[in-house]
Amino acid sequence: MRASHAAVGLAVLLALWQAGISVFSPPRYILPSPVAVVSAFLRQPGFLLENSAVTLTEIALGLVIGSVLGIAIAFGVAALPRLSRLVWPMVLVVQAFPVFVLAPILVLWLGFGLASKVAMTTIIIFFPVASAFADGLRRTDREILDAVSLEGATHWQTLVRVRVPLAIPHLVSGLRVAAPLAPLGAVVGEWVGASGGLGFVMVQANARMQTDVVFAAMTVLAILTLILRLLIDRLTASLAPWASEADPASPFTSRSKSRS
Repeated sequence: MRASHAAVGLAVLLALWQAGISVFSPPRYILPSPVAVVSAFLRQPGFLLENSAVTLTEIALGLVIGSVLGIAIAFGVAALPRLSRLVWPMVLVVQAFPVFVLAPILVLWLGFGLASKVAMTTIIIFFPVASAFADGLRRTDREILDAVSLEGATHWQTLVRVRVPLAIPHLVSGLRVAAPLAPLGAVVGEWVGASGGLGFVMVQANARMQTDVVFAAMTVLAILTLILRLLIDRLTASLAPWASEADPASPFTSRSKSRS
């Protein structure tokens, strides 16, 4: 049901876009019509799909590495509370820098290839995952902790068998926030310096005033983002069904599933 609502919303947006083009007739280099964007994609589908594969690789690697690091740091802080005094200030300092500041530095250090884009994506993904999971581990109900303590559970047993499972919904929320941000890291890195990827396509097309190609690349990127979010929702439902309650903001979960 939610997916159909999203499709209707998209159709309305496209209709309004086309109507605006018909009424105001802006120059094509300022705002192309939806038909022009589709035509731009059909003129060079292989080129766009090839660069999409580059960006998708950067996104996937950054998402995996960033998620693993975020989970590891959150778990480490919960296991060793004193570690948080050292770790979180450094994490906050890194997150305080805008991505447009970090991207040129990472390209300078790691080059124009895959590594700098993956590093940029990893940094963006890391914080929401680590923050959400750490918050979940920290918010375990005190009554539950007291009960398992009375049963003789050690600190590590309580952490692994009680606090981690109860914190999984928070981790899922962090992943849902991180998934739409993953393309941002890859594309910003490609804007700064790259030889391929959707960000590279946008920069090259913008320099030639080929706005229809820019919009075509943006459309492909939006589709990749939606697919990534869908995969995370489905993976969550398979691996942690108790944490896969429907997200009100997600177009991929139905109300009937959320009630079951």
